Amino acid sequence: MPEPGSVPMIRYATTTDGVSVAWQSVGSGPALVWMPSLGNLVAQWRIPFLRRAYEALAGSLQLVLYDGRGTGSSSRQVDPDDLGVDAQLRDLDAVLAAAGLEHYAVLGYYHSVPAALAHAAAHPDRVTRMVLFGGSARTRDVMSPSQTQALLSLVEQDWDLFAESAAHAWLGWQAGEAGRLLAESFRTAASPTVVTAMFREAAQTDVHELLPSVRTPTLVVHRQSDRQMPPEVSAALATALPAGRLVQPPGDRPALFLEDLPSDVELVAVRHGRDGARANRRRRPGRPQRPDPEGARGAPPARRRREQRRDRPRPPHHRAHRRAARREPLPQDRGAGPGGGHRIRPPSRSGLTDTRFAGTRQSACRVAGIRRRPGPRMLGG
Repeated sequence: MPEPGSVPMIRYATTTDGVSVAWQSVGSGPALVWMPSLGNLVAQWRIPFLRRAYEALAGSLQLVLYDGRGTGSSSRQVDPDDLGVDAQLRDLDAVLAAAGLEHYAVLGYYHSVPAALAHAAAHPDRVTRMVLFGGSARTRDVMSPSQTQALLSLVEQDWDLFAESAAHAWLGWQAGEAGRLLAESFRTAASPTVVTAMFREAAQTDVHELLPSVRTPTLVVHRQSDRQMPPEVSAALATALPAGRLVQPPGDRPALFLEDLPSDVELVAVRHGRDGARANRRRRPGRPQRPDPEGARGAPPARRRREQRRDRPRPPHHRAHRRAARREPLPQDRGAGPGGGHRIRPPSRSGLTDTRFAGTRQSACRVAGIRRRPGPRMLGG
């Protein structure tokens, strides 16, 4: 955990196309990778609500943060025409390789949501869970509201005004020092040219055809009173995902960890930490693995136990075999009498059965010479 007021050490990973990506790792435990939107790690650690969120998540997780290409402390010299999903995936792959992560949860934020979906579709065995906020498979659905369009139009017209307006759209106009720090984070995150190119690429992004392939358990989070993003977009995304679920915490701010930090941290960290710890415990290098039947892993433990009990071989004296023997019709009685000739069969012990006395247990015992203590039915017979 970093010292109060300090910024954790920044490391660098190199992508396959030679771009240097800045990243950080804080805390220990199951890994959570926070995919950035408009990242600026150094400035974000100075913003009080973001710092509290980072520290709270790092209390139970290994929190991995990074700046995407062209933003923050990553390489600023990038191709403006190569800032789409493929470029974001190259950044993510470089960070995962540098951090040595095999299994991890993913937090997709705003325009990184399509890249998170694409990564989960391509790596279902590595991504344990996802939380998605502020985005959609088609980014233009999120950018369509008039308020968002008015905000984006300021990028080329007045960069400083855009940064101030974006910060106060998150925090409100009474945010004071926190609003100033967030606006400074946006202002220094990237150049207006790069941000314009990012939004242009985002408006053309569509990974909707990948949604049926995303088998990762996913929480789609939408604030109940948030009107900046259409609620039906979040609901449609959760419905389209095979393992998706819509969660609507109270509040109206278009950001996580701002209005109810403990609840938001629990939403992300507790669920991911429990499942991620179990996954990492199963796959820890050097640990002997128990044989796992195909399809059993991932099923609820209670269901696995029921299936194992149902499928295991039963001994000859098991009640299921006795029940089947009693219900089986005798060969000479098939089709005879009411009910199709299903008569009660005597016990199937070797030497104790005589079909001439197929009606009662005492007849079979009499034939075999076994003396039984008279009971009420025998005395009455």
